[in-house]
Amino acid sequence: MGELEARFGTARHPERDSARPRTAGLDDPTVSALGELSAALEVVEEARGQLYGFHRKSGEADLALQGAVRSLRAAGHRELADEIDRVLVGRDTIAGRWTFQLVEDYDAGYWSVFREVERVAREQLAAGVPHVFEAEMKREEQRSGTAPAD
Repeated sequence: MGELEARFGTARHPERDSARPRTAGLDDPTVSALGELSAALEVVEEARGQLYGFHRKSGEADLALQGAVRSLRAAGHRELADEIDRVLVGRDTIAGRWTFQLVEDYDAGYWSVFREVERVAREQLAAGVPHVFEAEMKREEQRSGTAPAD
């Protein structure tokens, strides 16, 4: 046993079976396709998080802007502060829309539909069991590690 293994233990657990066993008739190409669909959903989830981040940052910027406008007024620059207030405070992020509306539309028109499509595919093909591909990858890596070098 090497130093690293002595310190951290092993990643190998050949005694473990897949936490997500395949349902009868679930073949390799289908497991792979469901894995791809799941990975695509993960990208959509990440995009949704970034959209929520954009929404939050836009709101933060608007509140900071309002503070700056108050400070400009307090510093005696009322005319400029009033103009900035009229031009920018409460301005639509995209014509006619604030960021909360973008988030709502994304959630209702894309994210929720994508999640439902992935769920239906899992129900129809894998009895609803999620992450079969990843569970099998975990099992294989914990049994044998990486593929042998050529």
